[in-house]
Amino acid sequence: MKRIDPQGLTKKQNYKLLSGSVIPRPIAFVTTQSETGVMNAAPFSFFNVVNSAPPMIMISTTRANGKRKDTSVNIEQTGQFVVHITDNNIVEEVNKTAAPIAIELNELERTSLNLVDSEAVDVPGIAQAKVRMECKLDRIIPLGDKLEGSDLIIGEVVMFHIADDVYFEDSKINPDTLQAVSRLAGNDYAHIGETFTIIRPNN
Repeated sequence: MKRIDPQGLTKKQNYKLLSGSVIPRPIAFVTTQSETGVMNAAPFSFFNVVNSAPPMIMISTTRANGKRKDTSVNIEQTGQFVVHITDNNIVEEVNKTAAPIAIELNELERTSLNLVDSEAVDVPGIAQAKVRMECKLDRIIPLGDKLEGSDLIIGEVVMFHIADDVYFEDSKINPDTLQAVSRLAGNDYAHIGETFTIIRPNN
């Protein structure tokens, strides 16, 4: 087995080891608005659930040469955002928003995605997404180096929107109809393939 000390690696090398090992990763497609009302949309695969009472999620956005992502800046300024689960039907359009552009430009104009009003926050969501989570900011935690570190954003989900064919009774989600897409490394993605069940032991 190869032994690797991360202290001797570059940021890019450590990223490759992490993103290639921690797989598959769900992809959060996040919509935010600037203080002046400019829409922003971007995908993030450093994303997961962190709490259920109340329901909370996290996304991590990187900094480059000290410059924060528009997503992080907007969330800090407005305290609101909407997280969508990237699925097979929207992944190609979501990918179009990943290019770096000026903060005053709207990435969604590059796509065929449509906005839909939210109920509990002011930021609109994406109509085509099968799962939308309206979120309010809980906290932002700066991580690592100020120039090349990340912003860990924790938000509380204040409203769920689930497509009818995805929702089961008793708050269950059907993975077969959700068709969530996951991120691997580089330009590689994955669908949910064969699934199996393991019963947890009682003692």
